[in-house]
Amino acid sequence: MDTKQIGLVIKSQSGFYTVQTAVGQITAQIPGRMKKKRQQSTIVAVGDQVTLSINDDGTGKIEEISERKSVLARSRTSAGPRSLTSDTEQVLVANPDQVIFVFALKNPLPSLRKLDRFLVVAEMNGLPAIICINKIDLGQIEKARKLFRVYTDIGYDVIYTSVTENVGIDVLRARLQAKISVFTGSSGVGKSSLLNAVQSNLGLQVSSVSDATGKGMHTTRHAEMFPLQGGGYVVDTPGIRGLALFDLAPEEVDAYFREIAPLVPNCRFSDCTHKHEPGCAVRTAVKNGTVSAARYDSYLRLREEHEILEQSLY
Repeated sequence: MDTKQIGLVIKSQSGFYTVQTAVGQITAQIPGRMKKKRQQSTIVAVGDQVTLSINDDGTGKIEEISERKSVLARSRTSAGPRSLTSDTEQVLVANPDQVIFVFALKNPLPSLRKLDRFLVVAEMNGLPAIICINKIDLGQIEKARKLFRVYTDIGYDVIYTSVTENVGIDVLRARLQAKISVFTGSSGVGKSSLLNAVQSNLGLQVSSVSDATGKGMHTTRHAEMFPLQGGGYVVDTPGIRGLALFDLAPEEVDAYFREIAPLVPNCRFSDCTHKHEPGCAVRTAVKNGTVSAARYDSYLRLREEHEILEQSLY
């Protein structure tokens, strides 16, 4: 075997990395010199392209990490009280092409506030987001379209699926082809069944990883990439269920609500919070119905959360 190999990190767990190379999968670790440097972000993540040196026993040592073109990241909070200065960036997935947020129409009912928060994460990370509404056989499709119309109106791709009735599966499969897709959803939304419908046994593989992490417990959760027939990967990351946003100042929150951001320059005051100021273009748009009141409320709650964090600095 060549003493150097280039590969893709497809699994990360407890300091060990599974790297897919041209000669097969190699288990690798990070050398001590890399670990000693103070890091504001994850050194190596699933999805990274790396260069390995090969040890005599066939394992590898990660020598170089290629520059990332994109990340899906969240804030890793400190052990003490959370603050903007104590947080570091935890990269859940490196170099993803898109993120798929899966919600059920019923059982469990969808949380639109949670969806809004996830969409802000996607916008912050510069990632295209697809909203997948599963279990549409449990409700009326027209009511579902009405509920999620606010998202299609602002340009998000919304797919409606049912495994039992084989609805939307081909559409979802086509969206995943030849791309690295982060696929995530809360417990009970039918994610594993959906993945099994896209590709035989794919959901079973993903489920076995999720179950092993101790769902509902504060454990170290790992991401893993699964290859798709015909090209591309699905990345499962249970950790996305809880997301603290990294390095987000309160005055920046409006930039990640895509229907609010274009209105900000039209506000009377350059530092408008969109809460109470006269001449606020955002509040005017909410009043006349061009901005969803529910989305606006999600903005206010997220801004308030980060104002509290910012105040902790002083």
